[in-house]
Amino acid sequence: MPAVYLRFSDKTRFLIRNLLRGLIWLASIIGLVIIFRHYVAMDYLSWLEPLFENDFLIYTIYSLSELIFGIIPPELFMVWALRPGSLTVYIIYIAIFALISIIAGATDFLIGKKLSAWNYFRLIRKRYLGKYHSMLNRYGAFLILVAALTPLPYSGISMLMGSLDYPCRKYFIYASSRFLRYAVYAAIIWYTQSL
Repeated sequence: MPAVYLRFSDKTRFLIRNLLRGLIWLASIIGLVIIFRHYVAMDYLSWLEPLFENDFLIYTIYSLSELIFGIIPPELFMVWALRPGSLTVYIIYIAIFALISIIAGATDFLIGKKLSAWNYFRLIRKRYLGKYHSMLNRYGAFLILVAALTPLPYSGISMLMGSLDYPCRKYFIYASSRFLRYAVYAAIIWYTQSL
């Protein structure tokens, strides 16, 4: 019997590779949270309670992180959202985080559009976004979808797409898949909290 080989396109391999990286990152965060919860006395962290209880501060930190190329992984904020213990409240937090992420990406997209005419910005784009520019040349608009679903820097790629005058409508269609990432990751985090 002949062997059956799955042949994936270059785009599919790119998506799968980055999804696996994202799942490994998510598993690492969940593993650290479980270890932390079981082996670290919470008395040591009582000084952090004022920070954790200040929703406005958390949303501000999250918004800045999402605007500045996702410095802090959103999964950490999803873990923070578990605090109240209510599924309804958790879903509201996740929906707000997803909306902030979409707005931050759209803002970066529009900033890229506005700055694209500046010669200085072209140098910045080449230096800091050059790697993603070559990915864009290779994968096209599919790169937006992969960035929305995986740990690739969604905001940076959004800015790159804006700076290259990518059509807004198409950008928003691809970028809306970001909601799917938040829903799936949040569900995984919710169901593993009891471990």
